Amino acid sequence: MIDEIRSKIDKIDDELASLFAERLSLVGEIANIKKEGKRPILNTAREREIITRLTNDKPDDIAGYTKTLYTTIFDLSRSHQAKLLSASTKVAEEIRAALENTPSLFPKSAVVACQGTEGANSMTACERLFERPSIMYFNTFEGVFAAVDKGLCQYGILPIENSLHGSVTDVYDLMNRYRFSIVQSAKLKINHALLAKPGVKLADIRKIYSHEQALGQCSEFLKGFEVEACENTALAAKMISEGSATDVAAISSIQCAELYNLSILSEDVQNSDNNYTKFICISKRLEIYPGARKISLMTTVSHRPGSLYQLIAKFAALGINMTKLESRVMPNKDFEAMFYFDFDLSVHDNDAIFNLFSQLEGGNDKFVFLGCYSEV
Repeated sequence: MIDEIRSKIDKIDDELASLFAERLSLVGEIANIKKEGKRPILNTAREREIITRLTNDKPDDIAGYTKTLYTTIFDLSRSHQAKLLSASTKVAEEIRAALENTPSLFPKSAVVACQGTEGANSMTACERLFERPSIMYFNTFEGVFAAVDKGLCQYGILPIENSLHGSVTDVYDLMNRYRFSIVQSAKLKINHALLAKPGVKLADIRKIYSHEQALGQCSEFLKGFEVEACENTALAAKMISEGSATDVAAISSIQCAELYNLSILSEDVQNSDNNYTKFICISKRLEIYPGARKISLMTTVSHRPGSLYQLIAKFAALGINMTKLESRVMPNKDFEAMFYFDFDLSVHDNDAIFNLFSQLEGGNDKFVFLGCYSEV
């Protein structure tokens, strides 16, 4: 009995596969017409009309399944159209131009914007990436973005993620406001120390200053102390050095102890020895250097059930290894979110990724390719 039923299902599947191939062929003809008329791939009114027609006379459960099936078919059809139209997309043109015009070697010297002051972890990341940087310091992360945006600095260094305390949310929010490209990244092991003026003992300390990320990374050690966040770990050390109070300390680096003539009261005060921070190097121009194997992008998705799943399904279908997904609510957008993705992937000789970018550019409200880069 079951074999007879399966035989009937097989016959239906054969017919469905044949009809689907025929449908894709017709979709390809439509893609050519859209290309000539410079019309967008996505046509939500047409998709809604088809689903309404096919579900009108169906029971509720069958109508739901039918809607899910055709939502998938529409997504595949748009992917097919995007593949046929991919060569003419704006993102593809920008990437190909960057591949052609970027020098073969990352620069050894440049004017670079960093947040904080001398001794900041951003400074260490900068020196890891550039042999001879000329560093300009800014009080805020936005100051770094603005310096690059206005051409005051060629590059900027920004922390984006910590292994203990998660993403640097302020930087992610600013990424949505400025136009820039990620051209390189560095992963630093962070060892925090408690610093105070010479002669001060740990028992004397009442209040501890540091950046909010560092305070979070050292939360276990900080129990029982009053804490206050400031703009940067190095600025915290500098403030303690220049102040007169003897019951305060800063969580900063050992390097800052030497820079600001402070004593080390305790070393390695972070919650775990496995404490790393990822820094990105940004540029106003899109630069893609040889050997780049990481891709970052940000995009919105339609505000409807299953839209994020359908987006991630595209990555899975292409065999793309997604290493990070971050969402941030967009201001004044009624809880609409911007999604940030990282992938282990290269744009060098990779037609599949150009196809993906075409789909994202053609079907999403906002899509920004942030860069293809390598990590030091």
